[in-house]
Amino acid sequence: MSFQSLGLSAELLRAVSEQNYTQPTPVQSQAIPVILEGRDIMAGAQTGTGKTAGFTLPLLHRLSAQMSTKKHRPVRALILTPTRELAAQVSDSVRTYGKYVPLKSAVVFGGVNINPQIDKLRRGVDIVVATPGRLLDLVNQGALDLSQIEILVLDEADRMLDMGFLPDIRRVLALLPAQRQNMLFSATFSNEIKKLAGGLLNSPALIEVERRSAAAESVAQTVIPVDRQRKSELLSHMIGAKNWKQVLVFTRTKHGANRLSEQLTRDGLSATAIHGNKTQAARMRALADFKKGKARILVATDIAARGLDIDQLPHVVNFDLPNVPEDYVHRIGRTGRAGNEGKAISLVCVDEHHLLRSIENLLKREIPKVVIPSYEPDPSIKAEPIPNGRNNRGGKQAQRAGYAKRHGQPGAGGGQRKSSQGQGPGGGRGRGGSGSAGAGNSSGPSRRRSSPQRRRQPA
Repeated sequence: MSFQSLGLSAELLRAVSEQNYTQPTPVQSQAIPVILEGRDIMAGAQTGTGKTAGFTLPLLHRLSAQMSTKKHRPVRALILTPTRELAAQVSDSVRTYGKYVPLKSAVVFGGVNINPQIDKLRRGVDIVVATPGRLLDLVNQGALDLSQIEILVLDEADRMLDMGFLPDIRRVLALLPAQRQNMLFSATFSNEIKKLAGGLLNSPALIEVERRSAAAESVAQTVIPVDRQRKSELLSHMIGAKNWKQVLVFTRTKHGANRLSEQLTRDGLSATAIHGNKTQAARMRALADFKKGKARILVATDIAARGLDIDQLPHVVNFDLPNVPEDYVHRIGRTGRAGNEGKAISLVCVDEHHLLRSIENLLKREIPKVVIPSYEPDPSIKAEPIPNGRNNRGGKQAQRAGYAKRHGQPGAGGGQRKSSQGQGPGGGRGRGGSGSAGAGNSSGPSRRRSSPQRRRQPA
């Protein structure tokens, strides 16, 4: 199957061709024709499957086919994402694929001045890509009218619920017209996602191209047993001895990311950290340094890494195993994308054996284990409780409440939300999220670039 067979306009096919894409991914080949028909969809797709182009291309086609005749350009499409980085990535896709259609877009996410995005919105845009909190800030300030939305996309809906955005999503839905096309994308179909979909979607087409436990076959996975106190030493040794040039490392906590980044730097390896306590400018600078090769190592937390799109990333390291098995699949999905091969290495200490079992149960297979000489674990060391992590908050309800309490979100105590421009991971008011660096200017991560001779697929 080719993109020409999907029914997209010549302008969109030209933009796709310029990116050297030739064949649609499974989620694209299934979703694009259904969306072009105007139907609602509920799509299950892991990261790296091409889902962004799967909804961006048909969305642009439908909007450009029926341009508004109104003097003031109303907002006709809204794409909600859980984090700033993912919002920037989606916005970049909208601009890339919409290069030859007469549509304007804006991206709004927090941690930056709200005034430039207000100016951008008041000049008129067709498409808004946003995180929920700042979107509501803009609505409350009279800078954004959602009453003429024709298409709504909820991207990574499972992560939005995990981060406590359900109250905000409900507020946003109350502002939209009843007649619209809806698309929900989620890596997992939990009962909460199904309940949300039940109240949102109208006779949706169900698209599920990968199992929730599926890890890309192009990713070689390895577990390396090591004592907890020797993890950073081993990581430095591997990166130096094997001359790894680009490594994304996951830690469980923001403070852990900082500590590891500083230790790697002291070991003579260029490293930088990215997490929710960083300002938006600092996060974008860290990502840019990593992409340009100024930093060999990017140390990240799960939330901060959501939506990162890094060209041909060869190595992902789990310095700490995630507490939720599905997050492991999301993490290692950062590598082995668009036909490239990747390696995922997990440094596992005795404290994490139960987490490893949960991951292997999800994957339905055992991950190969390799012991590095001179770094063999000491069998006399006893396991200690892991103090941080989602499974220690008494389930998903407590998890969202705990996240909301720490970040001043609704649901943390029922208090009234206040507007602020903090530095949270992707919300707006109270969570420091949702504004835009220019609200439509190119402020997010660059799209992946690979050799034009190779067959490539949109992200």
